[in-house]
Amino acid sequence: MVVRKKTYFLILAGAGVGAMPNNKNYLWGHEVTMIVDLKGMDTTVLPNFKGGEKEYKAKMYFDGTTRIMRGTLEQGASIGYHKHETNSEIMFFIAGQGKVLFDDGVEYVQAGQCHFCPKGHSHSLINESAEPLEFYACVPELG
Repeated sequence: MVVRKKTYFLILAGAGVGAMPNNKNYLWGHEVTMIVDLKGMDTTVLPNFKGGEKEYKAKMYFDGTTRIMRGTLEQGASIGYHKHETNSEIMFFIAGQGKVLFDDGVEYVQAGQCHFCPKGHSHSLINESAEPLEFYACVPELG
């Protein structure tokens, strides 16, 4: 253990990750957030997101490399068709039903399912149902 400015840093087998006595987490000597509380965040309204229809409403966290969102698409709203050049996207649906257009296909999604769009692929999300389509999404930059 190395002590610097009364902050403890623990490097485990060169991995650079550790928990300190104050229950804070560090990566390469920098404090990192392990809990993302989206409930307390403001909702951002994005009209015609990525060329889609109506509004995409989301609570968003961004640490410089990864986006974590809780999104909602009302009836008739969509996220436009777009390609993931440098990242992937994982969406976990918590309410409603929707349609995903991807590459050359179509998939239908509902609460309890997960959609994965790998790096280099394209997709869109459409809410064609009467209920709001709600989901969590994670978009990590892959370089």
